[in-house]
Amino acid sequence: MPKPKLPNFGKIKPHFKRKPQINEIGREPTAGGVIFRHDNKGEVEILLIQDAKDRWTIPKGHVEPGETAMQTAIREIGEEVGLKNIKVLGWLGKVNFKYRRLHKLVLMGMQVYLVKSTDQDEDVVKEEWMKDAKWFKFNDAIAAVEYEDISKLMLLAKRRIREGNL
Repeated sequence: MPKPKLPNFGKIKPHFKRKPQINEIGREPTAGGVIFRHDNKGEVEILLIQDAKDRWTIPKGHVEPGETAMQTAIREIGEEVGLKNIKVLGWLGKVNFKYRRLHKLVLMGMQVYLVKSTDQDEDVVKEEWMKDAKWFKFNDAIAAVEYEDISKLMLLAKRRIREGNL
């Protein structure tokens, strides 16, 4: 009986590229805020940004040397969406992400604060790299956010807003 012919996997192999080996692990502390305001009907709205990959999330950025996480959140909100009339009401929690940058694994820890926009008429001005930045009705914001951990902190924010009549 003739031996069955095995498939030539050599032709398939070039189609499967291996990721480069991770040679380094880096840590990036970041901070941001769940920013809210009340619309004309008293409904809570949340400000989200849409990044270059079409993902909706909260404004955030890297902690600079000598800066606290809260100072970073305030600075980044001003830089990313142009809001200056804000008040930090408290810390909501920390979100951990990891992603790959070529040969490096990056561990990102983001401190998240509850932030109230104190001027309802202040214009949102997004940075050039963003696709969009806009106010959402609360439930629409929860549905739009791409990251489950951020959604959980948004629900905590909603509870604090209700309990504190903020």
